[in-house]
Amino acid sequence: MNAYFGRTKPVLMSAATILTIIFLYFGLLFLISHFMSKKDSSNDAFFKANKNSKWYLVAFGMIGTALSGVTFISVPGEVGNPDFQFKYFQFVLGNAVGFLLIATILLPLYYRMNLTSIYSYIEQRLGVISYKTAASIFLISRSIGSSFRLYLVVIVLQRYVFDFYHIPFAVTVLLSLAFIFAYTYRGGLKTIIITDTLQTFFLVSSVFLTIFIICKSLNYSPTEAFEAIKQSNYSKVFFFEDYLKGTYFWKQFIGGVFVTIAMVGLDQDLMQKNLSCATIKEAQKNMFTFTGIFIVINIFFLSVGALLYLYAAQNHVAVPTDLATGNPRTDLLFPEIAFHHLSVIPSIIFLLGLTAATFATTDSALTALTTSFCVDFLGMDKAENSHKTNVVKTRHWVHIGFSVLLFLVILVFNAINDSSVVSIIFKIASYTYGPLLGLYGFGLFWQSKTVKDRWVPLVCVVSPLLCFFLSKYSSLFWGDYVFDTEIILINGILTFLGLWMISKPATGQTKF
Repeated sequence: MNAYFGRTKPVLMSAATILTIIFLYFGLLFLISHFMSKKDSSNDAFFKANKNSKWYLVAFGMIGTALSGVTFISVPGEVGNPDFQFKYFQFVLGNAVGFLLIATILLPLYYRMNLTSIYSYIEQRLGVISYKTAASIFLISRSIGSSFRLYLVVIVLQRYVFDFYHIPFAVTVLLSLAFIFAYTYRGGLKTIIITDTLQTFFLVSSVFLTIFIICKSLNYSPTEAFEAIKQSNYSKVFFFEDYLKGTYFWKQFIGGVFVTIAMVGLDQDLMQKNLSCATIKEAQKNMFTFTGIFIVINIFFLSVGALLYLYAAQNHVAVPTDLATGNPRTDLLFPEIAFHHLSVIPSIIFLLGLTAATFATTDSALTALTTSFCVDFLGMDKAENSHKTNVVKTRHWVHIGFSVLLFLVILVFNAINDSSVVSIIFKIASYTYGPLLGLYGFGLFWQSKTVKDRWVPLVCVVSPLLCFFLSKYSSLFWGDYVFDTEIILINGILTFLGLWMISKPATGQTKF
């Protein structure tokens, strides 16, 4: 028993064992993909899963898509940061409110309009150029965000597996994307609904088993573990002391609300799953269920982080350093303990959880990027194009194109990044998704006005640039005030004001 829980010298898992598990894991996904796409590989199955997805499968599978490797590794790793601790839960509470707003405001709109791409709403409300701008913002934002998420798991695989075989980082990235492409390019969303459900099961199981194993390693009962976390330096949740700091509650909460509305409700990726349900009632049941699970699972992720640092302190485990910069890399603490300080079974559990978390996000994103481009720019959902003989082949080439794009973005990010991925992702999302908030906000809440369509791209570029300027030089204007995730709301408001400046009276507009 002691050896199993790592109280004696741990049994380290070899690179070959890790690689074998990954191949077996993907083999299972390939079987599912083959079975699903053999039944139906049409565009309707790829884009909308034939509108017959079960809401409970979508709700459970969305957990894996929404959390990703960032939550699995980077959030627990950042718990040890004095400026982070459990402050992330303030953001999560904002997320929950955002999910409820999506379920009650945006989902009914999308179902009423029977949309395949959610950006079609902008076309009908504001114009073709506005529509293409909104779709382009999504393509850019999701490509960057998904690349960062995949980058996180790739650096772990590189450090603990592929460096052992002297395989270059670029080849590791290429292999990862090739695997994802192979099981998504035919079945699309219909396959993703099933594979993400399986991957979420691995992810959730991994979290609970990790907590159990580390508690055993520290000789904690559940009550003792709760008390140890509560009494530690890592468990502070609410920060009301200083509104100037980025940790301040209302900054985190408001940022969580609007980041969620933008990154989920205005994002083709997660909304595509919701729109695959047969009715609005089922889609809303999915969102309400998902919200509850999302809150609970994030509490456990933060608890994993506190336990990791307690374990590290007791066993003299240092935070690993970045091989390129020599700086501490908190993203690597979880894999360091799992692979080098626990036994084989905990290592396998961690590996399955990490792989499931990251690839559930990337496969879904790749499908959504392909859907958005095919629908928003190639018009594949239109009746006159849906029966053309080459549409499926074209869709495959688009899928390949976005796989290559993710590959290139990851290589660029690897060359320049030395920060925790969780902080980078939400910073970038605040800038890239802000204009979508402004576009939808203007469309929904000022229906007596429309816009001069050709000026919309300029507004959507200027707004994030102004936000970047405000954030970078905030000390010159507001003293010690530090912008955090609330910058997305500022971004949306600036976009809204810019659209108001180029607006004109709406004539013959349909109420949406």
